[in-house]
Amino acid sequence: MLLGIETVVVIALQRVVGDSFGAVFLLGVLVVSAGWGFLLALGMSVVSAVVYVLFHIEDGSDGLAPALFVFLVLALLVNLLAGQARLRAEEAEQRRREADLSAELARVMLRADALPTALEAAGQRMAEVLGLPFARITLGTVDGAGGPARQAIPLADGGLRIGTLLVPADLDRAARRRVRRMVPGVEALLAAARAGEDEMREARRDIEAGHARVAALADQQTALRHVATLVAGGAAPAQVYPEVVRQLGFGLRAEHATLVGYTGPERCVVLATCDPSGRAHFGPGADLVVDGDSVVAQVLRTGRPARVDDYALAAGEIASHLLSFGLRSGVGAPVVVDGTVRGALIIGAVGPMPAGTEEQVADFADLVATAIGNAETRAELTASRARIVAAADHARRGFERDLHDGAQQRLVALGLELRAVEAAVTDPELREMLHTAVDGLGDLHSDLQELSRGLHPAVLSRGGLAPAVRTLARRSTVAVVLDLPDVPRLPESIEVAAYYVIAESLTNAAKHAAATEIEVGLRIEDEVLRIRIADDGVGGARAGSEGSGLIGLKDRVEALSGGLQVESPPERGTTVTARIPLQRGADTGR
Repeated sequence: MLLGIETVVVIALQRVVGDSFGAVFLLGVLVVSAGWGFLLALGMSVVSAVVYVLFHIEDGSDGLAPALFVFLVLALLVNLLAGQARLRAEEAEQRRREADLSAELARVMLRADALPTALEAAGQRMAEVLGLPFARITLGTVDGAGGPARQAIPLADGGLRIGTLLVPADLDRAARRRVRRMVPGVEALLAAARAGEDEMREARRDIEAGHARVAALADQQTALRHVATLVAGGAAPAQVYPEVVRQLGFGLRAEHATLVGYTGPERCVVLATCDPSGRAHFGPGADLVVDGDSVVAQVLRTGRPARVDDYALAAGEIASHLLSFGLRSGVGAPVVVDGTVRGALIIGAVGPMPAGTEEQVADFADLVATAIGNAETRAELTASRARIVAAADHARRGFERDLHDGAQQRLVALGLELRAVEAAVTDPELREMLHTAVDGLGDLHSDLQELSRGLHPAVLSRGGLAPAVRTLARRSTVAVVLDLPDVPRLPESIEVAAYYVIAESLTNAAKHAAATEIEVGLRIEDEVLRIRIADDGVGGARAGSEGSGLIGLKDRVEALSGGLQVESPPERGTTVTARIPLQRGADTGR
């Protein structure tokens, strides 16, 4: 069609101008060459030359051969120039598409959360843009040459093989050239993506390690707080010991924890131990020889925290036993009370322990030392209070004995003498005066008897607690209901404390409560004497109120390691309860 158009144009020009414009056929050659390629343009050149010859034959033109030669040369040159221009335009377009592909691959590979998935998408996109049947980017080295139908192109970062590009093995030269142009960019992107993934992996590891450290610190603080709460609550060392090793194992995530107490310069005893794995270990009460280079021995020698990184290199019996238990390393800290190393708190592990473990173990050891110090201080305070109470009771007994054996006996004798004088006197007025004096001596004797009973009731010493309580009930101005099962004789300190608790409660109920009935009960349960006094009065009493008399009784009961409580809601009566452990009271009473 293009050739026909050219022919029509040439005929029209020839009619108008009167000359042949065969050069117009070169325009068709140029258009075909630029649009459809060299071969089609070459055919167009030949056909155009034939038409050109036909036109010149009709005209009878001379010099046809030179003109035809010039036409063919020009057509060939036009064809070549147009083809080169077309190829360069296609090459530029291809390069632009490859540049866009590189940018797209950068976005896909460098922003990926999972690099293998991103590489798969990048390979598919390469195949689309480069016109390949397939393309795959893989990490590492692909075994073999990639198979019969594919070619494996190594991707390297410097001298390090980092991946493989798989493409069809039967690509034409242009496709291979496009692939080769993309390889350096893919290598750079893959290296950057791997580096980014490594950095991200390292950052993730750092974050996880940070979370682990925070969690470990939280566990440690939780364990420390638990033990500190137990110690602050006044728990006995026997309660603190097993709990501290358990919390130490939990807080430091240790595989083994042991608390020992030093019993001599070369001996110690296991106070508590914890080993969640169930491996063999020293049990509580085990008596050990402190020797060699074990943590126990180092702490005893230096009084400072110590560690053993490998028990296989440590000498001594304890180190050998720990090694046989499967423990490789150990860290310990001293338990120091009043400047004296009283024991050691130790953890063990199957592998080495991190730096700073000594300080963490020392925090727990300080709590153990505080518990021991508090317990000893409480014991000393209780013993001191008990000694004061015992001394006061002893003084009361002395006063009561002196009154009974001294002043009371003399008053009785004086009264008898005055009665004899009264009987011998005949003067009525003098007899009446003597009678009045004798009655006054009798009242004084009764007052002294009451005073002596208040100091230390003789019935308590003679008959025990139950008869003494019955005597109090008989003397009470308010009806008393007794619940006294068979109460055996108890240590003197316990009987005296119980007697005064009941006596003071009865006195308060009679004076202040406006009660009509009082219940008094005694029980012995689990080696503890339990006392209960309840009235139906107006209530509202306070144990610490001035003049109640219960403050001194509370001190007396607590001196025996007991406790006293008062419940007195308004208009609902008052209940006084006390408990006194028999064993502690027996120790105090001796």
